Amino acid sequence: MGVRSTPILCFIKIGKMKIAIIGAGNMGGAIARGLAKGTIIQAKDICVSNPSQGKLDALKAEFPAMQVTHSNVEAVKDADIVLLAVKPWFIEPVIKELPLDAEKQMLISVAAGISFEQYESWVGEKMPVFRIIPNTAISQLESMTLIASHHASKEQEQLMLDIFNEMGLAMLIPEKQMAATTALTSCGIAYVLKYIQAAMQAGIELGVYPKDAQRMVAQSVKGAASLILNNDTHPSVEIDKVTTPGGITIRGINELEHEGFSSAVIKAMKVSCVK
Repeated sequence: MGVRSTPILCFIKIGKMKIAIIGAGNMGGAIARGLAKGTIIQAKDICVSNPSQGKLDALKAEFPAMQVTHSNVEAVKDADIVLLAVKPWFIEPVIKELPLDAEKQMLISVAAGISFEQYESWVGEKMPVFRIIPNTAISQLESMTLIASHHASKEQEQLMLDIFNEMGLAMLIPEKQMAATTALTSCGIAYVLKYIQAAMQAGIELGVYPKDAQRMVAQSVKGAASLILNNDTHPSVEIDKVTTPGGITIRGINELEHEGFSSAVIKAMKVSCVK
């Protein structure tokens, strides 16, 4: 993480910041919704730019105070924070059209696979840049968001943590860990959902109604996560508590392992780690 000693944006106060979000797709829209539900940035201070009207209309209907536009330039004009939520191949042309001010703005990007070195070649070495990897649960204020920083002060890093901790849990990491941690979190949420889907299918086969099965499994996963996060415990400790010798749970656990469950999860994570 590149940290610079000169603090900028020190004039920004909580509740006074303005953010421009470029792109209202799945991730951009989720972040806009998450921010609007939080307390640090007000909905009226969020401006979302997108080429198509439909996604903007949906955001405006949900949060009438939110600003929307088709112009990226117009969106960033008064912004303290500029967040890029476009596909990686659109990042360069989008950045090059923006009138960014390194002394007054911070740049955030959700695009995977673009290094700080590349961003610096586009915006210069003075602008604070953050790479973030949230997941789509950010719209529900339940994201695991990874943050790496470049040319940012400690105060700016803390601001990013404060903003994204309102939308779940945020963690500051070095850029070199972005690929591995993306596999665990951004890709990982899909793997957890795949488990939920498989468990639902089992429940349906066993005679449980689909909607009931979905709620049961989803709540069980939520409960398991809460045990880990709230008690700072280890999965094996919690598993031991419910695996009575000779009981039905240990039989199921052993069957999962016989079928290669742990190996499949590890392989999925590793194949998703694209550097």
